[in-house]
Amino acid sequence: MGRSSETKKARAPMPIVIGAGITEQWYFSHLKELHGYRIKVRPRFFGTETADGLSKKIKEVLEDGGTVICVFDADVSTWNDAEKEKLKLLRIKYQKNKKVLLCDSMPSIEYWFLLHYEETNCHLGTSQAAIRRLRKHIPGFEKKERFLRQIKWVEEMSGGGKQDAARERAEHFGSDCESYSKIHLALERIESNPD
Repeated sequence: MGRSSETKKARAPMPIVIGAGITEQWYFSHLKELHGYRIKVRPRFFGTETADGLSKKIKEVLEDGGTVICVFDADVSTWNDAEKEKLKLLRIKYQKNKKVLLCDSMPSIEYWFLLHYEETNCHLGTSQAAIRRLRKHIPGFEKKERFLRQIKWVEEMSGGGKQDAARERAEHFGSDCESYSKIHLALERIESNPD
């Protein structure tokens, strides 16, 4: 008598997180470790500070059959018209592509971190302004590897309902404000793609 064959449900590809810098890299690496998120976070997909660089990384992942979550700061578009136009074209190019999720923050990902502690959408023109405000809640925060590689700061932000509060705040404020973040969309995508 033959064995019955098991039908296996095809798993969705593991999303690859692409980002503009080491802050995004360490944040998502720590989230992966803390929550067991099914994502790939590799240093080679970070450190791209331009729309052209992000576009090349996205194309590389798509050509390999992967899916992309691209996280980046949008503040450069406020003072660089050429970069503003390139980001606009990047958004248009991928707006209907279900394999690409663009998650920008204005002025920077530090605004997303701030939403874990404060209900605010005040104008923070630069990442430095967001960092100064964030340091009230995370003393010593800095965009340096010696700080970012420590998991404790992400662990603190993830606990006590802070991450849920940040999601609700980001969703409530939307992206039509002077300060905004779409990182909550990345977390939704990641959590909808379990093991």
